[in-house]
Amino acid sequence: MRAYIDSDVLIWHLRGEHKALNFIRRLRDKDEFHLWVGALQRAEIIFFMRPEEEKDTMLFLSQFKTANVDQSLVDIAGGFYRKYNPSHGIDINDAILAATVMQTGGRIYTLNIKHYPMSDIFVKKAW
Repeated sequence: MRAYIDSDVLIWHLRGEHKALNFIRRLRDKDEFHLWVGALQRAEIIFFMRPEEEKDTMLFLSQFKTANVDQSLVDIAGGFYRKYNPSHGIDINDAILAATVMQTGGRIYTLNIKHYPMSDIFVKKAW
């Protein structure tokens, strides 16, 4: 099963949070999960890393497969965004990750469950 790790969890890991490290290790070591990130979650990490962080960040991200974004996924995400942005404040990145999970299956692991109010996807708090 795909375990999509939201950018907040990735960022906490890169900042040295032991809970994030332990969480990712537990998922990685279970045979039932494959570690994935959404394309925009990866972009959030890549775009904002500092030059001195590049080597370690790229090594860390190499543990994850990255989901592709295509037209149908963007169309689904647009519907999520229009429906849930006014009430839940979701952003484009959240909407695209939710649409990714809807199309590919799996689960989202995040610290911001409120960003994923969609009833047809599985979301779990990372810790």
